[in-house]
Amino acid sequence: MAMNEKKPSGPDLTKGVSHTDFRDSKLLGHVGDEDVLLVQAGSEIFAIEPECSHWHGPLADGLVVGDTIRCPWHHACFSLRTGAATRAPALSTLAVWEVTRDGDRVVVQRKREMPEPPAPHRAAPTQEKFVIIGGGGAGFAAAEMLRREGFAGSITMLSNDRATPADRPNLSKDYLAGNAPEDYLPLRPKDYYKDTAIDLRLETNVAAIDPKARIVMLDNGDKLPFDRLLLATGAEPVKLQIPGADQPHVHTLRSVADSKAIINAAGNAKRVLVIGASFIGLEVAASLRARKLEVHVVAPDERPMQKVLGPDMGDFIRALHEKNGVKFHLKDTVEKLDGTRATLKSGTVIEADLVVVGIGVKPRVALAEQAGLVADHGVSVNEYLETSSSGIFAAGDIARWPDPRSGRNIRVEHWVVAERQGQTAARNMLGRRERFDAVPFFWTQHYDTVVSYLGHAESYDDIEIDGSIAQQDCLLRYRKEGRVLAVASINRDLDNLRAELEMELGPG
Repeated sequence: MAMNEKKPSGPDLTKGVSHTDFRDSKLLGHVGDEDVLLVQAGSEIFAIEPECSHWHGPLADGLVVGDTIRCPWHHACFSLRTGAATRAPALSTLAVWEVTRDGDRVVVQRKREMPEPPAPHRAAPTQEKFVIIGGGGAGFAAAEMLRREGFAGSITMLSNDRATPADRPNLSKDYLAGNAPEDYLPLRPKDYYKDTAIDLRLETNVAAIDPKARIVMLDNGDKLPFDRLLLATGAEPVKLQIPGADQPHVHTLRSVADSKAIINAAGNAKRVLVIGASFIGLEVAASLRARKLEVHVVAPDERPMQKVLGPDMGDFIRALHEKNGVKFHLKDTVEKLDGTRATLKSGTVIEADLVVVGIGVKPRVALAEQAGLVADHGVSVNEYLETSSSGIFAAGDIARWPDPRSGRNIRVEHWVVAERQGQTAARNMLGRRERFDAVPFFWTQHYDTVVSYLGHAESYDDIEIDGSIAQQDCLLRYRKEGRVLAVASINRDLDNLRAELEMELGPG
């Protein structure tokens, strides 16, 4: 159904509603043909567009915190006063409406006209030069936030990708499955970069960084001076080190081009071999089953995802994939690929005309190390995401930061974390001195099942299961020495949001 054919929801708010009509401090209605969500926060009532601007999650099912509301799907956060997206993964502002009282009735009639955002890059420019190395989630979120916060200097964004910054989670999920069009992928249209004076240079490789001279050197010989620098170089897939791994039908998945290549190959393939039972590997398996391919998964693990999610959730994920036709070869590895013939350590032979390798990623830290920045399994940063060199920041998959909840330095390879770090780094490049203390969050999608994971538990000694994993109604708490370090859930989105708030307000 097209958006303009959708019937408006709930009562007509122009005629007014009563406080008694609210449920959980919220009420979904409409003004004309536009849906509007009323939200009571303390003594105030706000009216806001009801769908998250990220993937259209229903804010009516979200959590109100102060004068903000959090999306139940991927934990984006919006100001109820202005509609501004205050936390990634949402980046776009939502519309808000004026709320009036008529006795004990709450009435909404007109949209609030929000002031036009300033165009700092067009007026009263400064001479400051900020350079961002990386065109992924962290790099884009930083550039967008710099302009949103009013930075008037130059922003140069260097990406070795051919595509403009894209919604990477979609590459292994709906886009790969054929359920999302290509125009869903760009985080912003191409015109955005011109309109905001962000100098986005694609297919550009950085040769070196000179922290003392404050210069970035490109491999074509160009030199870019900088006042502040953000390293957001991300990660790259670990390559398979076996005979035959360099054949053209063997793929990894990281970029838009990678996803397109797999889709193109899937059009002529009958059987796919996925090497690795990682989140990416199993999302690829689910997406290619949606394209009616026969799928085999080979991995050395006893259970898929057991290290992160535990044995019970691992068994459930396996059963879910098997129910959808995936064939597992666990506690096994691929020893060689001879043409389309894959030979496993166990002696099993699988004929596969498409191979996708998902055996992990490694952070791209070479530039930072060559520049003499302190690195330890990632680029070491302080609580403000600043590296050992003043004025140089790092965010995303490469950043290893002090986690206030575990008391350890951690590095996390999640999309939402990368974007939020990019936003915090941007504000700190402007001198805000804002600690990065967000609780890590990610989600993984398999067919119609979504597992949401919050926190960070490198190890745990106890898993408390509330509800039923088999019935896809559960919340798992991962504990170490009695303390909850992480939470995973299926169809318990509000509980997951509440757990996020508890972690934010807890120790640290």
